[in-house]
Amino acid sequence: MNTQLQQKDINAAAWKACDSFRGVMDATGYKDYILVMLFLKYISDVWKAHYDEYKKQHGKDDVRIKRKLRNERFVLPPDSSFYYLYENRGATNIGECINTALDAIETANKKKLDGVFRNIDFNSEANLGETKDRNRRLKMLLEDFNKPELDMSPQRVSEDVIGNTYIYLIERFASDAGKKAGEFYTPHRVSELVAKLCAPKPGARICDPACGSAGLLIEAARVVGGKNYSLYGMEVNGSTWALARMNMFLHGTDAARIDRCNTLTAPMLVEKDQLMKFDNVVANPPFSLKQWGAGDAETDTYNRFWRGIPPQSKGDYAFISHMVEVALKKQGRITLVAPHGVLFRGAAEGRIRQQLIEENLLDAVIGLPGNLFPTTTIPVAILIFDRSRESGGANEQRKDVLFVDASMEYESGKNQNRLGEQHLDKILKTYKARKDLDKYAHLATLEEIKENDFNLNIPRYVDTFEEEEEIDIDAVEQEIGQLEKELSKVRAEMGKLLKGIKKA
Repeated sequence: MNTQLQQKDINAAAWKACDSFRGVMDATGYKDYILVMLFLKYISDVWKAHYDEYKKQHGKDDVRIKRKLRNERFVLPPDSSFYYLYENRGATNIGECINTALDAIETANKKKLDGVFRNIDFNSEANLGETKDRNRRLKMLLEDFNKPELDMSPQRVSEDVIGNTYIYLIERFASDAGKKAGEFYTPHRVSELVAKLCAPKPGARICDPACGSAGLLIEAARVVGGKNYSLYGMEVNGSTWALARMNMFLHGTDAARIDRCNTLTAPMLVEKDQLMKFDNVVANPPFSLKQWGAGDAETDTYNRFWRGIPPQSKGDYAFISHMVEVALKKQGRITLVAPHGVLFRGAAEGRIRQQLIEENLLDAVIGLPGNLFPTTTIPVAILIFDRSRESGGANEQRKDVLFVDASMEYESGKNQNRLGEQHLDKILKTYKARKDLDKYAHLATLEEIKENDFNLNIPRYVDTFEEEEEIDIDAVEQEIGQLEKELSKVRAEMGKLLKGIKKA
């Protein structure tokens, strides 16, 4: 049967497969098992479909068939496919069998998958329970993924649908994970907005130095369209790095380079002992990261912190400094999400902020609503830096900063607010127009910002004060008099009724 699967059906089936683990561990734990199984099922379905196709073409010529399979995007060694594991789902050592299969797949696809499955153990007693319970759960998981709704062969489902399902699951896991979700997830609408504001063009080199599960890089690629771009990322958390690698493959961006490293202390995106440079840099770095490595910043190999060393207790400007330094001079664009503290905190952060403004790099500050993130209820801001504004760049004549207060426009949710498409459109149109908009946006000169001691707090520039409606005192007094008359009449009628009741 070649009927195309619908996005909603495959999403629902994939989410149902999580039932095997609910109650055993939280979403931050079981997400890895589900997403690895989704990836294994996908490459197994593609392998199986191509094997069947070659079988039709070449009949019993196994040598020819095997030769063609060796050139597949992902090679599946014997006894490593999802279907082999499904057939052996009743084995008393099924967890060990899955680990062995994943290890074999890593080895056979070392260039692409080396280390991707290293941080997950399907035979873990600590995570999945004692042998009997573990075997039962893994058997259920394999059975759930063997359902027709999760047939991911190329004839039944497009690569886009698989990638969308992967992102859908990450969003659901983030919703369940709460504050821990910040390690791997940025809300989709925020990622979309950041990517569109950064506006990468065909041929762009795009980097996210704190990429999490790489959703923001995917959105930046969508803005470009087609395949004429290159994606780069860095992620310090091992399991999150693995999610990012699989995310790239499931979206068909196999050439993306995602390095596992600490961006602030040991960045790996380096060429000839110099930091790689990018046309576009996007990120949602961890907010106010503590112990980020300030002790080593003064002797930083790449001299990223020459504007000043951010405080050890808050790494926001450490990420900003890195992002500005890796953007191409005179043309690179940087768009990032940050807590409001970066707009007004003093001391070292104030000095770095002033330096960036005096270099004419800051292009816009956009305030977003509160409670958009599962990690925090506080409102956040998007900062846009544009290196084309520096001397010699195409926009060197631009000497202003656009402030947008979009904090009051959102769709309310039970646990979390979200941005609607209309909210994104308004922000994007306002940014493009770069004009004042009553109670929403103000184009400030550098002189204004200097007069405010380089404080970027949005209310200093965008007046959202609403005057209260004037009260007509005479009308209110008349209304009160009328109400008193009516109340007196009601009391008289109630008195009569009560007398009648007493007599009865």
